[in-house]
Amino acid sequence: MWGKYIYCITETDGSSERFGPLGIGGRGDEVYTICFRDIGAVVSDSPIKRYPVSRENMLAHEKAIEEVMKAHTILPVRFATIAEDEEKVNKILKKEHDRFVDSLKNIKGKKELGLKVVFKEEVIYKEILEKYEDIRILKEKVAALPPEKTYYQRTEIGRMVEDALQKEKEIYKEDILNTLSPLALEVKTNNTYGERMIINAAFLVEKDREAGFDQKVNDLGAKYGEKIKFKYVGTLPLFNFINLTINVGEY
Repeated sequence: MWGKYIYCITETDGSSERFGPLGIGGRGDEVYTICFRDIGAVVSDSPIKRYPVSRENMLAHEKAIEEVMKAHTILPVRFATIAEDEEKVNKILKKEHDRFVDSLKNIKGKKELGLKVVFKEEVIYKEILEKYEDIRILKEKVAALPPEKTYYQRTEIGRMVEDALQKEKEIYKEDILNTLSPLALEVKTNNTYGERMIINAAFLVEKDREAGFDQKVNDLGAKYGEKIKFKYVGTLPLFNFINLTINVGEY
């Protein structure tokens, strides 16, 4: 049984647009707009099934949305939202028309910018040894003893380094977020991964403030570039600030 996979909601001039054979599932299904008045749902044909949250499927979902974003303001729809047919999509658009229009107006002219900040491994541990005397002294003592007699000391050094790294991360995190947050309407800090990641954040920024935001990121890169890597990405779909849930069974 086939339905319509919904990627996002967008503003339209009432005419359907085609965005290419980007549909999820690797079949080359065309991504296009189903329109209702001044809004539309961007869809592709799809079996009505449960799509696993895999890298391949998520990339297909995001790639279609990013293509639409090149020319339109969009509301990203939650991954793996599938309506039974075009009639059901039209019912959703008709019932939610005013809500979708208001949401589109609210995010018009706004961008999501992503920033990941990570300590350089070869620099941070050297700096910790220089800055934290107790760790350095214990490490020097342990170095003079046979390895079989220093298991507990080495474990203790590991714990002390971990604590010191956490303290350092908090110092840099506070400064970086305090520098960038005033230029954003909203900030979403996500879970970090790996012991050296300081920040994994998304910033909702008005387009006319993007240049100023870019400059601040560049300034931080110049200030901390010897010890920190900045991975700065934009423009992204507003996944961190809007992820529209459409319960198709309710329509």
